[in-house]
Amino acid sequence: MEHKPPLLEMTGITKRFPGVIALRGVSLTLHQGEVLALMGENGAGKSTLMKILGGAQSQDEGTIRIDGKPVVFENVRAAKQHGIALIHQELMLAPNLDIAANIFLGGERKTLLAPLPRGEFNERARALLARVGLERPPTTPVSELTAGQMQMVEIAKALALDARIIIMDEPTSSLTAGESEHLFAIIRKLREEGIGIVYISHRMEEVLELADRITVMRDGGYVGDLRRAEATHDKIVQLMVGRDLSGAYFPERPRSATQEPMLVVENVIVPGAAAGVSFMAYRGEILGFAGLVGSGRTELMQTLFGVTPALGGTMLLENQPYSPQNPRQAIARGVYLAPEDRKRHGLVLPMTIAENTSLPNIASYARFGWLDRATEKRVAEAEIARLRTKAFGIAQKVVNLSGGNQQKVVLGKWLAMNPRILILDEPTRGIDVGAKAEIYRHMAALAADGITILMVSSDMEEVLGMSHRVAVMHEKRLRGILPIEGLTQQRIATLMTGGKGAQAA
Repeated sequence: MEHKPPLLEMTGITKRFPGVIALRGVSLTLHQGEVLALMGENGAGKSTLMKILGGAQSQDEGTIRIDGKPVVFENVRAAKQHGIALIHQELMLAPNLDIAANIFLGGERKTLLAPLPRGEFNERARALLARVGLERPPTTPVSELTAGQMQMVEIAKALALDARIIIMDEPTSSLTAGESEHLFAIIRKLREEGIGIVYISHRMEEVLELADRITVMRDGGYVGDLRRAEATHDKIVQLMVGRDLSGAYFPERPRSATQEPMLVVENVIVPGAAAGVSFMAYRGEILGFAGLVGSGRTELMQTLFGVTPALGGTMLLENQPYSPQNPRQAIARGVYLAPEDRKRHGLVLPMTIAENTSLPNIASYARFGWLDRATEKRVAEAEIARLRTKAFGIAQKVVNLSGGNQQKVVLGKWLAMNPRILILDEPTRGIDVGAKAEIYRHMAALAADGITILMVSSDMEEVLGMSHRVAVMHEKRLRGILPIEGLTQQRIATLMTGGKGAQAA
C-alpha cells in the first residue's frame, strides 16, 4: 500500500528580523482531515510561522511541502492558489459591502474583462453560506452582522477558494458561548470533509475539546507534539512555559486589613440601562464582574471612567463626590481604565513604549514647553522592569510587541501615575498562560498596596481565582455580589443567565 504524504509539511523553518531570530528551525505537520492546535506563549513565533505559511512573509531557511511536493509562496495570492486560507483574529471584512461581495472580493471576474454576473455571484454565496450554517441573505451588509456571523463569512471566503488548509487565529476571542459552539460544529464538519485546520488559541478547554493533535512552540522553536488522548492542561502548560505553573497559577489573594470603602456607587444609571446599579468597592480589593456578553459590564466601567457619563445616581470616591463627565476628569481623580480592546482603545500602536507610557500624563513630562525625554525614559524603563515586559527597549514600537507585552504597556502607563482605582476590562484576553500568570501576580501585588481593582472577565476560572468578591450582571442589572468563599461556577452561571439566588456581600 502506497504511503500517502501529509497534507502539509514545514521543516526547518527559520526567520530572522534585525536583532532577533523569530523562528529557529521549526517543523510542523498537518494531515488531511485533522485539527491541529498550535499553542505557545505570546512571542513564541506562532504568528510568524503562519504568516510564512499564508505567503505574507518568506522564510530565510526551510522547506514547505504540500502533498509531499516542495512549494514556494512569493505572496499571499500564491498561498491561496495552493489552497491555504488564513482567518485573522481581527476579521478582514469590508463592513460597507454585503456578504457576497466580501466572499468574492478580489475574485469577482472570470477573466480580466468578464465580470462575474451578480446573479451567479449571489447563488454561489448562498450555497457557501448554507455550508457554514449562516441563514442570512448574501445581499446583507456585513455591518449588520454579529461577530459570530462575520466569522462564518470568513470561513465561507476560505471555502470559496477551495481551501484545503484553513488557519484560524484565536477564532472565538470575540464570540459568545453559543456562537463558539456553532463554530466548533462547523470545524468538525470541515474536518469530516478532509480539510486540514490549524487552530491557534490560548483557551485550553477549546483545544482539549477540538484538537486531534497539539503542536507547542516556545521562544521561536518547536517544543513537541501531544495527541489529544495524552494531552492535559498541565502537560500543555509545562511545554509552553518550560516549567510547571499548575501550583502557582493564581497568587494568594491579599486580605485587606480594613473594610475601608474606596468607591461607593448608589443607584447609578448607565446609558441604555433600565435600572440603577449600586455597589461598594473596598481599598485593596479585587472586585470581579461576571456576566454574559451584553450584560452591561463594559458599559458600567465606561461610566465609572467618564466615557459615557451617568444619567442618574451618585458616587463617592474616598468619601468625596465623584461624577466624571469625561475620562480626563476620571484620570485626574486616579481612576484609570485598561479597555477590553487594547489595540484600538488602550494603545497608539505606531508609537513607542516610552511614548505610550507618557501619553496619559504628558503635562507632567513638560518643562518650559518641551518634553522632558530624560524623565520619560526613566519612567518607561522603570515600568518595563517592574512588569518584566519583553522588549528591545523603550524605543520599540508597541505594534511589534506580543499581546501579553502590549497589555503590560497598558498597565505600565497607568501604574506610572499611581492609581487609586484600576479598571481592567478582560485583562488577559488573547494572552498566553505564562503572561497571564505574571499579570495575575502584578494584580495581587497592586491590591496588596491598597489599589482597588475592578476586573471584568468572561473567564470564569480567572474570576474565581483572582476576585475577593464577584459582582454578577445580567441584562444591564447587578444581580448580586457574592463572597468568594465557597463560590462555584454553577452559582455564578445561574445569576448570569437570569436565575435567582444572589446574596450580597
